[in-house]
This record gives sequence, C-alpha cells and structure tokens, in this order.
Amino acid sequence: MTATNDVPRPEVSKSDDEWRQELTPEEFRVLRKAGTERPFTGEYHDSHTEGVYQCRACGQDLFTSSEKFDSHCGWPSFWAPLAEERVRYLHDRSLGMERIEVRCGRCDSHLGHLFKGEGFQTPVDQRFCINSISMKLVPSVAAE
Repeated sequence: MTATNDVPRPEVSKSDDEWRQELTPEEFRVLRKAGTERPFTGEYHDSHTEGVYQCRACGQDLFTSSEKFDSHCGWPSFWAPLAEERVRYLHDRSLGMERIEVRCGRCDSHLGHLFKGEGFQTPVDQRFCINSISMKLVPSVAAE
C-alpha cells in the first residue's frame, strides 16, 4: 500500500449536484467533502453484526465484519479491506497532521483514515478508522 495522489479516475463519476440528489446533507459532507462524524455517534461504531460493509455512495463491498475490531476510538475500525483494489489511499496533511486518507476505489468517496504502526492488536498492526455514515452494512444471512 502506497499513498498516492496519482490515481486513475473513478468508475463512478458524478457532479456535486448529482451526489446531493442521492445523499443526505450529512452523507454528502462526509463522503464528498471529506468530513468526519463525531466519535461514538455513528451507527456502526459498536456494531457486532456479521456482514459486509459497502460504500454508502456506490454500493461497492469494502470491509467485512471478520476484519472489524473494537479499537475504542469511536469509529468502526477494520484491520484490512475486503480487497486492496476496493480502496485507494491519499496523503492527507489537513489539520496539521500527516495521515493516510482512505477513499472508495470505485467512486472516490471519503471513507476515513488508515493508521499504521501504533501498537494495534491486529494481524498487521494497522487500523482503518472509517466513518459509519460512509458505509452501509449488509448483514450476512446467518446474522438475520
């Protein structure tokens, strides 16, 4: 994984006006304008339902509940995406920090950030910190 700003155009490309027609104002703020929901307020931060987390904007499968863990940060945390090509990474130097922004590989929607090497108790010592509002959980058949 390398953070880069030199990436191909997304498969799903819409104007801001088109996205505003499909998303709520808060979804638009987070997904299209790289906003962040307040910690411990999102619907999935404490979810233990088995299933697949999809991009709320385009429906692409992004993460599974088997890679989700409780990092006590206030947002859903995953140690890996479903597949690397499902997400893309950008350098983010906003807010006086250097971070890795995570975006949907299909529609370029902002999902959250990736943090590495901070002592996470995961198989790969990294945490995808993802906004609940950026995703939609599709429960597995066994979970219904």
